[in-house]
Amino acid sequence: QVQLVESGGGLVQAGGSLRLSCVASGPTFSSYVMGWFRQAPGKEREFVAAISWHGNSIYYADSVKGRFTISRDNAKTTVALQMNSLKPEDTAVYYCAARRTNIIAVTSYEYAYWGQGTQVTVSS
Repeated sequence: QVQLVESGGGLVQAGGSLRLSCVASGPTFSSYVMGWFRQAPGKEREFVAAISWHGNSIYYADSVKGRFTISRDNAKTTVALQMNSLKPEDTAVYYCAARRTNIIAVTSYEYAYWGQGTQVTVSS
């Protein structure tokens, strides 16, 4: 079982950048696909990005492609989300998630483990 703790959220102006981090506890971090999801008020949780065990496979939602970059460091059991060119519509609570397989998934129900979330607010 893995436990996840996110950090790095905050308030930023449109066009700015933020870097989210997620630290995982547990000895088998490298055996989990790691993903980022987000949920805006009144909306369903949506997929943002995911990365396979060793970073060989990465997938992004169309809405963030070219602006966000997901990465992982298995030695430090962390996964990061670099967010550039932020837009007001990126405002949401961002969640780190994990699933114990090497197959990337884009739906939230396929991830068994979740962090508590970190708020990202982008002002116009």
